[in-house]
Parts: sequence; structure tokens; C-alpha cells
Amino acid sequence: MPIATINPATGDVIKTFPALSEAEIEKKLQLAVSTFRAGRTTPFATRAQRMLKAAQIIERDKEKFAHLMTLEMGKTYKSALAEALKCTTACRYYAENTERFLADEVIETGAKKSFVRYLPIGPVLAVMPWNFPFWQVFRFAAPALMAGNVGLLKHASNVPQCALAIESIFLEAGFPEGSFQTLLIGSSQVDALLNDPRVVAATLTGSEQAGIQVGVGAAKRIKKVVLELGGSDPFIVMPSADLDAAVSTAVQARIQNNGQSCIAAKRFIVAEPIADEFERRFVAKMEGLQVGDPFDDKTELGPLSTPDAVKDLDADVQKTVKAGAKLLTGGHPLKRPGNFYAPTVLTNIPKDSPAYGEEFFGPVASVFRVKSVDEAIRLANDVRFGLGSSIWTNDEKERERFINEIEAGMVFINKMVASDPRIPFGGVKASGHGRELGLVGIREFVNAKTVWIS
Repeated sequence: MPIATINPATGDVIKTFPALSEAEIEKKLQLAVSTFRAGRTTPFATRAQRMLKAAQIIERDKEKFAHLMTLEMGKTYKSALAEALKCTTACRYYAENTERFLADEVIETGAKKSFVRYLPIGPVLAVMPWNFPFWQVFRFAAPALMAGNVGLLKHASNVPQCALAIESIFLEAGFPEGSFQTLLIGSSQVDALLNDPRVVAATLTGSEQAGIQVGVGAAKRIKKVVLELGGSDPFIVMPSADLDAAVSTAVQARIQNNGQSCIAAKRFIVAEPIADEFERRFVAKMEGLQVGDPFDDKTELGPLSTPDAVKDLDADVQKTVKAGAKLLTGGHPLKRPGNFYAPTVLTNIPKDSPAYGEEFFGPVASVFRVKSVDEAIRLANDVRFGLGSSIWTNDEKERERFINEIEAGMVFINKMVASDPRIPFGGVKASGHGRELGLVGIREFVNAKTVWIS
């Protein structure tokens, strides 16, 4: 894939960028190491001051950054504005809490003194996706830089201007040059970076296949890696649920970010007594969505990221229908410029079809009917992913069962799955390992050093 800005709503090539040469990469690696060595003992208060300034810069220039996000990957402008502002919450959260999170942890052992000290480890490589081009980066960068590490960003090749803008934010905020650097390189160059001893760890958010490649590459060099991969999240609706709230949220949970989110609800598992009504309302709302120009405030659903994304999504929908699924609405690309796909709902889905458990990146929903809590849990867990889950019930016993038995890193009750700086984010099974955000997230890339004084 070329490193380029290509407007998904029109197909127009806006700007292209050359990949860094080996000599340019070497210069950036040297700078990363020297910056880390010089700044690893920088006081938390100084780091916090810079991180708070980064938040102010984002707020000041939020319209510019939102425009870049919409231009490069097609999210609606209003959601891009929200994404920019969400990044400020991560900056402020870690500016305000890192010193407490990484304070010495005293442990009573009988020694004169024993404690754990949390220390930075060095340059961390972040391989980030295009679908949340600012937020995905900031939820890595804010804790990493506050911990005293330095960041090397290999962003997706279709959002180069977002990647460069993020580097400029940290520079303007007062972080020393080399604290956070964008590497405009192709995916084929990632393994060489993992092989470099100056890169001490890696984090990746992306596809299952990309996670395997980076995970294996890190393992071969005995390097820590956090992987946040795909999901086929269940959205379970039981008879006690508020059906109005469940249906409205179900639509938003499926089409958020134009349906291109790892934590978007993919499989809607509905109790039989309310299934007919849920399905009727859900289909009606999907059919009523305003599809169009992502810069138009009235647009609810914009384009997919690339022409190939449309082609791949449609191929999986057609395979599912051919296998015996029933198409309730949509099921085809839209005949207009850009990468648009019709809002789609499938039901009666065979187990051997893609819609049963694959991750569909686009506005395609799979609806299933179940007769019991047991069946809902079995169906929810009957996929290789385990990222998030949204459960709609007002029955306390049902809630406890879903919390304990759903195989996922996150369970949200009567709410759609979302990321928040205050709580850990991540999954199990093929959805990856490790966590971002919260206290757990900032401790992923530090040396938890045991100290014993006799």
C-alpha cells in the first residue's frame, strides 16, 4: 500500500509520501535512544506539564485534526471532533495520575525495606491502525511518555498526515525532540525494527494476521509486546431489557466509525420472546440511516476506508447468503463515488458462513435468536475472538452469569462497549493479550524492579 492520503469518500489522491530510507530510520533510532537516556529521570511534574500542554494544543486545533481524520479515513466529521477531544482525556488522565501509579510500592517482607520501583524501559514501537488515527495513538503515547519511555510510531499507510500531526503536537508541547517520532515506512520494514536491540518492546492494534506477525517477531527477540486485535463482539438482549434503549444503542454500536471498529457490536444475540420486535425496529433504523459525505453534519454513516474494504466485505456477505442466511436489508455496495456499503442485516446465519463469527469491518449486522441464557452464552463464546461484549438485561442473576461466563476482556451491562482512559482495555483468545489504559496499561511498558534492603 502506498503511503498516501486518498479521500475514501471520493477516491481522490490528495498527497503521497516517500517511505523513509534506511539511513533516515537509523538517524531516528539514534535520536530515540539519546533522548531516552537524557530524559529517563525527568521529574513526573515536568512530564505532566508537557502532557497537559499537548491536551491544550489538541483542543485549540481540534477542527484541523478532525478534518485530517475525516479526509484520510472517512469517519464522520462530528465523530472525528469527538475523537480529537477524547485524546485530551487520556493526556490529562495520565498527567494527573502517573506519579501515583508509578510510585514505589512498599511490600512488607521482614527486610529493613523492600519495595517495587517502576522504571521506564526505552524506545517502544507502536504499530497503529487507521480506524481511530488519533485515539489509538494517544492511548499508547500518553502513558508511555508519562512513564518516561519514548515512542516510535509506525502508523497505517493511509493516514500519514495524522501521524505527522501527532508528532508535531508532542514537539510543540515541549517534549524533547526524539520523545515521539513518526516513521513513515511500510509494513515490510517493521520486522527489521523489532530486530534492532534499541527497540525494547512493541504494541500493535490491528488485524489478527498483523498481530501474529508482530507477536512472533517480538517473541523471537524476547521482547515484550501488547496486542489489541480483532473482535466479533456479541450484543446480547434479554427479555428484561429496555428494548427502546437496546435497539437504539444496537444501531450505534454496529455503525460507529462507519462499522470499522474492533469493539463495534457484530453479533446481535436476542432472546426469542422479543426477537421479532427487536428485529423489526433494528432493521427499520438501519434502513433509515443517512449515508453520505462524512463532512456533512447530517451524515450518520460514511464510507469504508478503501475500495478493497468494500470488495472484501461484500464477498463475505455474499458467501453468507449463499450458505443459507436470510438478507433482511442491504447486502450490496452503493452505486456512487467513494467506498460506500449499504447498511445490512443478516439472520438465519449458518455456522460455516463468514457472518457467524468473523470480524466484519463495515455496517453489516448478524442477528441470532436464542431460547435461554445458556444458549446466549454458548453462542457468544462460540468464536475465536474475545474482546468486548454488551449485555442488555435488568435481571441481577443474569448479569452475574454473563459477567462470569462470557469469554471477553470487557463486559458492558446496558451500555455499548467503549474505551475510557480510566479502565483497562483489551481482550482474550484471538483478540490479543495485554492491556491498554488505566493503571494496568501504564505498567505494561515499565520495569517492575524489586528492591530489597537488609
